[in-house]
Amino acid sequence: MAYETLLLKAPAICDTSESVISCSRSHESEWVGKVIIILLLLVRVVVFVLGAYLVFRACLSALRTFVLPRSAPDRFNRTTFIVMRQLFEWRSKRAQTYLERDRAMELYAPVALIALLIVWLFAINLGYIAMDWAIDAESWYVAFKISGSSLLTLGFALVDNFPTTVLAFSEATIGLIMIALLIAYLPTIYAAFSRREAAVTMLEVRAGSPPSAVEMIKRYSRLKRLVHLGELWTAWEAWFVDLEESHTSLAALSFFRSPQPHRSWVIAAGAVLDGAALVRAAVDIPIDSQADLCIRSGYLALRSIAAFFRIPYDPNPSPTDPISISRVEFEAALEEMAEAGVPLKADREQAWRDFVGWRVNYDTVLLALAELMVAPPARWSSDRQLANASAVVLRWRKGRNLLEVHEWIPPSNT
Repeated sequence: MAYETLLLKAPAICDTSESVISCSRSHESEWVGKVIIILLLLVRVVVFVLGAYLVFRACLSALRTFVLPRSAPDRFNRTTFIVMRQLFEWRSKRAQTYLERDRAMELYAPVALIALLIVWLFAINLGYIAMDWAIDAESWYVAFKISGSSLLTLGFALVDNFPTTVLAFSEATIGLIMIALLIAYLPTIYAAFSRREAAVTMLEVRAGSPPSAVEMIKRYSRLKRLVHLGELWTAWEAWFVDLEESHTSLAALSFFRSPQPHRSWVIAAGAVLDGAALVRAAVDIPIDSQADLCIRSGYLALRSIAAFFRIPYDPNPSPTDPISISRVEFEAALEEMAEAGVPLKADREQAWRDFVGWRVNYDTVLLALAELMVAPPARWSSDRQLANASAVVLRWRKGRNLLEVHEWIPPSNT
């Protein structure tokens, strides 16, 4: 009976050649099915990890931009601003005058900043789409609806399991935090912008428009206030310190243009530094060490900003290195000041060497930043270009015509 029962209950036993082949195919199909299931599971795990990493990088970028109080270059920021710059440069190629170019570039920084927020939100949305699909979504479209509804807090896509609900809540929280950070960021950036532009506007009274070191010294001489230049150096030393802090921690601020097209923080910085260098080198008044401190704080600030934008420079230049200002230009400036009654030192050879020794500290970074920021033409700064400029500057120089600048392109001191 036991044997008969076993025969009746064993139709699946491979006792013939045909059944053996059929049984092996069944086992092979079952094995293939298990492998496919494992592979699909691994794919979902990989997709989830990639999505989580994308969300993490977007949040880290926002943290570096909005919260971190120090310069921290970020790939999201850099890529977004470069792409937007390319679009605006394409728009400004047809400009025939500086005013036309200024109008073409005036919206660059605000638009790039808004575009950066959109890039962050898109990256977060894409990352959560991947995570939603990896956990429970039936299709990418369903994952897209869940992620978009959560990020924008619309609430039209319902979820009915715990893991997806956790993702939806976290995505909505991140979206709200992003918007809140941008709203809090704008007053900060405009407060720093206002402080910067107040000094730039005030300099127009003292140094003309666009500002010039020679014009500044002439006006102070006419007002019999050359001995009071120390007040200006003190104020601008503090300005340079604030500039370095704000324009490296709030990098987008560097590209915010002045309210008037003939003003720029770059050429204002150049005029003050050249003014202090000329006074120390050639003007015959009692030595004021405050001018030295102003120059040092100025070139340190410009170097820090240049380093943030990956503009190379020589940190320890020699006083005999070439600068972008020729001896002829220097002599012409001295003659202009002499005609205006400015007291000058008798030894012009020593004055030239002293001026070169000061200017060499900021010559390269000043010219590079002036070109990068598309500054208005100004004497001894944005009216010339570096012959061997860095790739960051050359990227935007390609195809651009020189507008209202000297034909002579001086050598770099790097």
